[in-house]
Amino acid sequence: MEPVMVDGGKGTVELGPDGVIHLIWEPKVRIEIHDAQAAMAAVNEIAGDGNYPMLVDMATTEAVSREARSVFSIPCAANRIALLGASPVDRIIANFFLGVHIPPCPTRFFTSRPESMRWLQQAGT
Repeated sequence: MEPVMVDGGKGTVELGPDGVIHLIWEPKVRIEIHDAQAAMAAVNEIAGDGNYPMLVDMATTEAVSREARSVFSIPCAANRIALLGASPVDRIIANFFLGVHIPPCPTRFFTSRPESMRWLQQAGT
């Protein structure tokens, strides 16, 4: 399936052949509430009536607003979410989200793509 551009152009969403939804944010974006809402709408559209594990690549994200973080607490088509980052700032953003908001499904932060994919693909086991 071809990637779908999130309204506003700050990211793409794709259901990969691995059965994982990939939400990839563009480098150095600031995610605001409308960006988060558009991303979740794209995730739900791609998933159709299904539920899938989701990899959120936030490795180069600059910031996520408080309002956007609250949108990510709303249940969507994801049944397990791996937040993939690369820096201490990414870890702080993820840990703040996980500490303040109750995720709608099991959610973990990773700095390793292979490790995050292994965890996501355990969802059915």
